[in-house]
Amino acid sequence: MTGNALLRGWTLLAGALALAGCGSLVPGGGSGAAAGSASRAGSTQASPAARIASAPQSYAPDSAERGCLADLGATGARFQPLPDTYAAPGCNKLGTVQLSALAGDRSTFGVSNLGPVRCGTAKAFSDWARFGVDRAARQILGSPIARIETMGSYSCRNVAGTERRSAHARAEAIDVSGFVLEDGRRIMLRRDWRGGDAATREFLRVVHKSACKRFGTVLGPDYNAAHEDHFHLEGTGGKFCR
Repeated sequence: MTGNALLRGWTLLAGALALAGCGSLVPGGGSGAAAGSASRAGSTQASPAARIASAPQSYAPDSAERGCLADLGATGARFQPLPDTYAAPGCNKLGTVQLSALAGDRSTFGVSNLGPVRCGTAKAFSDWARFGVDRAARQILGSPIARIETMGSYSCRNVAGTERRSAHARAEAIDVSGFVLEDGRRIMLRRDWRGGDAATREFLRVVHKSACKRFGTVLGPDYNAAHEDHFHLEGTGGKFCR
């Protein structure tokens, strides 16, 4: 994606913001515009949620976001920048993109079931897909990647068993469930982490280790039963790899 294309994309994104994901933030299901009207009418008791919903929304990326978009474009990934939205307290999609394709060394491949992703996480994912996944597939399995299969990214939810918001609630995490090779083979975490042939098991452990170098938190089948069917790839901050 070129710089001009990005500017045109942001221009086309100008317009009214629609709340999405987990329902309205405004009591009674009102829109952000309605909350803004109430504020202008003189209300001084607006709830924090209502203030979030009625806050001005910016579609123009700041310098850090522009740099991230340029870096992501340089990887060869295909993507569309998305407008910022707030869905509920702790649930937002800020500085996100919609990835449609990723680049390997020799070919471009798809990614399935993926929603909005924060740009920094998308950049880490694109690098991992090329240097950690596609290269490992060629070297270990003898075939390039055709598609990375995911279980999604953004979801307005808490970490299981806690009151703490998941990184998915900020579009900062991706759950990867499998890989499809150009030769037609399909590798699934649930089936092949322990039950695949030796080469497949080696491939999955190599790509898991590679993910740990690029993401802040990586959880896989050896972490707990909740992750037996996917890799949880989260952010780019402090390291936690299991």
